Amino acid sequence: MADQNTQETQMEKSDEEEEEEESDSDESEEEEPKLKYERVGNDLSDILRKDAASCMAVHEKFLALGTHWGMVHVLDHQGNRISSKEYAVHQTTVNQISLDQNGDNMASCSDDGKVAVHGLYSTDDNILMTYDCPIKAVALDPNFSRPNSGKMYVTGGDKLVLHEKGWLSRYKTSELHKGEGPIRVIKWRGPFIAWANDMGVKMYDTSSKKRITYIARDNTQLRPELYRCNMCWKDDTTLLIGWGDSIKVCKVKERDPHDVRDLPNRYVEITAMFKLDFYVCGIAPLGDQLVVLAHVMEENEDGTQTSARPQLRILEPHMDTHEEISSDALSIRGFQEYRCNDYHLEYIEEDRQFFIVAPKDIVVAKLRDQDDHISWLMEHEMFEEALLAAEASEQSLKRHNVMEIGMTYINFLREEGQYDKAAEMCVKILGKNKELWEQEVFKFLKDKQLKAISPFIPRGDVRLKPAFYELVLNEFLLTDHEGFHQLIKDWSPDLYNIQVIINAVQTKLETDPQNKVLLRSLAELHTYDKRYDKALAIYLKLGHEDVFPLIHKHNLFSSIQDKIVMLMDFDTERAVRLLIDNLERIPIEKVVHQLEPRPKLLYLYLDTLFQKDPHIGQDFHALQVKLYAEFDRARLLPFLRSSNYYPLQKALEECQQRNFIPEMVFLLGRMGNTKQALHLITEELQDVDKAIEFAKEHDDEELWEDLISSSMDKPAFITGLLQNIGTHVDPIILIKRIPEGLEIPGLRDSLVKILQDFNLQISLREGCKKILVSDCYTLMSRLNRQQKRGLRVEESDRCESCSGPVLVDDSRSASNISVFYCHHVFHQDCLPYNTETCTLCNAQRRRPGSAGIFRK
Repeated sequence: MADQNTQETQMEKSDEEEEEEESDSDESEEEEPKLKYERVGNDLSDILRKDAASCMAVHEKFLALGTHWGMVHVLDHQGNRISSKEYAVHQTTVNQISLDQNGDNMASCSDDGKVAVHGLYSTDDNILMTYDCPIKAVALDPNFSRPNSGKMYVTGGDKLVLHEKGWLSRYKTSELHKGEGPIRVIKWRGPFIAWANDMGVKMYDTSSKKRITYIARDNTQLRPELYRCNMCWKDDTTLLIGWGDSIKVCKVKERDPHDVRDLPNRYVEITAMFKLDFYVCGIAPLGDQLVVLAHVMEENEDGTQTSARPQLRILEPHMDTHEEISSDALSIRGFQEYRCNDYHLEYIEEDRQFFIVAPKDIVVAKLRDQDDHISWLMEHEMFEEALLAAEASEQSLKRHNVMEIGMTYINFLREEGQYDKAAEMCVKILGKNKELWEQEVFKFLKDKQLKAISPFIPRGDVRLKPAFYELVLNEFLLTDHEGFHQLIKDWSPDLYNIQVIINAVQTKLETDPQNKVLLRSLAELHTYDKRYDKALAIYLKLGHEDVFPLIHKHNLFSSIQDKIVMLMDFDTERAVRLLIDNLERIPIEKVVHQLEPRPKLLYLYLDTLFQKDPHIGQDFHALQVKLYAEFDRARLLPFLRSSNYYPLQKALEECQQRNFIPEMVFLLGRMGNTKQALHLITEELQDVDKAIEFAKEHDDEELWEDLISSSMDKPAFITGLLQNIGTHVDPIILIKRIPEGLEIPGLRDSLVKILQDFNLQISLREGCKKILVSDCYTLMSRLNRQQKRGLRVEESDRCESCSGPVLVDDSRSASNISVFYCHHVFHQDCLPYNTETCTLCNAQRRRPGSAGIFRK
């Protein structure tokens, strides 16, 4: 039963308020509470079943509980008794318990006038004092357990008394205050003792031994025995006071040392003060905020008032107002019967734990940790926020982890029908856990949502069993052919059994044999299975663009040698380029043989081949003449000019059949039958310019004679000849043969042009003559300069004839020397008389130049 009581948690909201929240959920969004609550049970439950709590003091090590039967129990934070830590020194209600800073000593007081100080670990400092009046409050010096501390404590009855250990361990007493009613609460921190009586709050400074402040009670209409003052120290200088329906925050400050007034060196300033709409049962700090235990009255239907559930509120204080951060109603047993003074609020500053004490119940409030925050988010279906929070503080979590939260979120999304988002979350949550992936895929299979998870199934380092991929492919095969084809393209064939999928596709094609998407998919599968011939056949049947990449990638040229026409019909340009680029794999003869029934395709192939290399398809140039004549006459004449591999007679016959005069002219000229070619130009084409160009090209006097003869009855031809033949034939010959009386258009202009051409030729000759003379003079001058230039002779040079030195220091033995342009040097005496050439070069049959130009 004790353990069961310990598990009663989450006391934030009353049952009535929870019902109200459910009804108002559409109007306001629930805020996350700041605190979490647990009921303290175990041995404490047995104690409160027989007795009732009257006060409590808390320490980070233990709890000290005072009861109305005068007992003081020492418990751990879970409510378990600490062995032998139970004190029965009072006969009536324990009013207050005080602990020193280290938790080594405890003091308690009661209405029976007794004050007891107990050493929890030693009995050396145990004290039991009895007074003749009820003692309402007691406080130990925070440093009570330290050596040489004076072992001080204060008691509050009808006066405030300070007890200090003196000579021979005897205690001496000092009255600090009296005469204003009973002292109901005392709080001691550092050098400051704060106490409250019926008039207000006062503070005493033990370091200066002076009282430093007095803070009057605000609402004097409230009876102090029913609405006590609640005080606590936030830090060494900040005192929090909650009394009745008001709160004050007081700050101890140092007075200006230059102040000459006879005043204590410290004073108290109220930094915040405000009214409340409830009565304060306890107050504690929470950072810059306040935790306040509130007593609220509610009105019944008959007009009477009863106590409502106590509330724990977090307030943010300001100078004359406050902001409520949160408010939680507490499920305290028997709350309807309790008044304001029946409740107490104690706290452990280090752990930020707050103990709400009622006569029959004790609840501990704690700040919510990250686990609590995540639990709240998950309870409110805010899973994305929960995941982010868990990832940010994964190391500190105790009850949650990212995997657990993520799996819960995925299940929630599936239940809500958000399969796409659930599948996307699988990537983040499942990571590389193969087993979890297979479990999730199976769940999606049961929900018939394999398509949703297919983009996210792992296909890299982590791979599932092939059956799972086959399940997904089969789902698409049945419902989405395009999606199936895309998966076949995107997924590696290593993921699944290719033959199993091929069989499934073939079975599907039996009912829909013309389904192009499935045929493309089957071709892809055959490619993966290295059955390239089957894949190629399907692509050709479909006319699919992947035909050519497939051929190149897998070297399927042997497979297409009997499918050339199909390739050309599918994409002529790419097919021709493929055939031309792979001549060593697909011989020209085979292509020509297959394309002969399709001359247009054959023309395109041979023409592209000729553009690449005019010589490589020479065996088929005769065929090309016919193909050019039939499909592209504009390219026939350039082909005839470029090729030397077609039979001229057959080409001429082909052109004669179609009466292609320019082509016939070229062929006749090439065959040497220039007269017939000229006849075609003059008679058939009647193009004097072309005739003249033809005559110029062959430059034959007989051909010019024939042209002139055939032009005598054609004035236009005569005009053309007069204007163009001046540089090839003497114009006098043409002019003499013109019949008298023949009217020739533009004769005057033609004669003028002849004269101009003649003058131009004369000018050109004169210009060329001048250029030649100038060049000769320039070259001669250069030769003279070269021959006049000196040649260098070194001391190391020797005569080529006698090998003696040519330069000597003694002029008596000096001799004249000759230096030739070949740089050979001789003593003049070593040369034949009057020689003009180098004897050495002559012997070697060289032509050195003229005689030596330097003599010494």
